[in-house]
Amino acid sequence: MLFNKSSNLNDSVFGKSITPIQLAMIEEEQAYLKTSQLDKVFRLMTSNQFAISMTSMTAKGDMENVGEGGAYPMTSQQEGFKKAIYNDDEWKLAMPITETMVEDAELFDPVSFAKDFMLPYVRTREKFGSALFSGANAASTVFGGKAYDTTGADAVALFSTAHPSKTGKAANQSNYFNAAFSYDNLLAIEEYMQKITDDNGNLMNIQPDTIIIPNNARIKKIVFDAVYTTSGRPDTANNSANINADRWNIVIWNQLQNQAGATGDMWFLADSKRNQLDGALYVDRTPLTVRDWKDNNSGNLVFGGRARYTAGFNNWRALAGCYPGIGGTTL
Repeated sequence: MLFNKSSNLNDSVFGKSITPIQLAMIEEEQAYLKTSQLDKVFRLMTSNQFAISMTSMTAKGDMENVGEGGAYPMTSQQEGFKKAIYNDDEWKLAMPITETMVEDAELFDPVSFAKDFMLPYVRTREKFGSALFSGANAASTVFGGKAYDTTGADAVALFSTAHPSKTGKAANQSNYFNAAFSYDNLLAIEEYMQKITDDNGNLMNIQPDTIIIPNNARIKKIVFDAVYTTSGRPDTANNSANINADRWNIVIWNQLQNQAGATGDMWFLADSKRNQLDGALYVDRTPLTVRDWKDNNSGNLVFGGRARYTAGFNNWRALAGCYPGIGGTTL
């Protein structure tokens, strides 16, 4: 957060309130960020460009046995799918503080107002990321009345049953499933992800390690039972080893909401390392900048906050989405 102090009101009734208000905003932002899950789901980036372009290269061929002293075989490679994420969004909010509030409340109300002012900023960032991520089983999703692109670089929805091959050398692949969370389905989706291939049909060595779920008690119990029961199958008399035990990170995202028509809780798997390379991207162009001014008509001190950020998706391979009752590949 950046502060641009422009009011020159140190000698007025507002002078004593400006610094405490700024500190209250900083404290509220830091408190919320401790519970934010954006950095667990998105790669957080900064850019001063109108758009960022993401691309990749198709995989090289395998090595060949050429015999003793044989020539080096040449391998072919081409540019993969390309994705441009446009950062043309501008987010603003303003908060007035009256002279009466400062005079009568001895800073209690102005400081409370300041904290309430910060909540929409940090909350909107979280809700925006959640809306795009959970709505990425379609080519676009609407947030705040605007449609946002939720396709990956291959021009289909991030979560799709038909991700194409750039080279045409591999069959369409799915990372979108109609499956409620269960011990068996967790293993099945993990296997699907581990068998994801590149555009030439070669295994990609995807290693899912993170489960992302909404903050609903029913799915939290099932997930924690499946992952943290060290021996035996959860809720059964089966004494076989639990091969899921202690292998997963669990992200509980409070802002993640089920879509209408869902018959169960949405849940997602991620290869966190690969996702941080080129999967889900959250791009800050301008950090929250707060400035203050005095309104000539009302005499109020006004704090205005402005930020520019957006989000988007590039490579689908690091993520899998499960939408029970909504759609996707049936296991």
